[in-house]
Amino acid sequence: MVKHVILWKLKEEYTDARKAEIKENAKRGLEALVGKIPGLEKLTVVTEGLSSSNADMMLDSEFCCAKALSEYAVHPLHCEAADTLVRPFVAVRLCLDFEA
Repeated sequence: MVKHVILWKLKEEYTDARKAEIKENAKRGLEALVGKIPGLEKLTVVTEGLSSSNADMMLDSEFCCAKALSEYAVHPLHCEAADTLVRPFVAVRLCLDFEA
């Protein structure tokens, strides 16, 4: 199994209300990819961190293998969701991929 974990910090220019909307849309859109992209076994977007957090959202996903993760990265459904629901709003992105 391969884990793909991302932390996102949203741009500071957004109000708290706008950030909440962005997080809700990203969560709904990304979690809907499960079952539609081969090899993507699990995907959860966490949007409600504790006050001690310095990131706004986390994606925690599992793939059957590294090849599936590579194919997910360029899959049209993933690219559409990322390009419309996440990337335009993000100031900082950190990623950690690993075998579990």
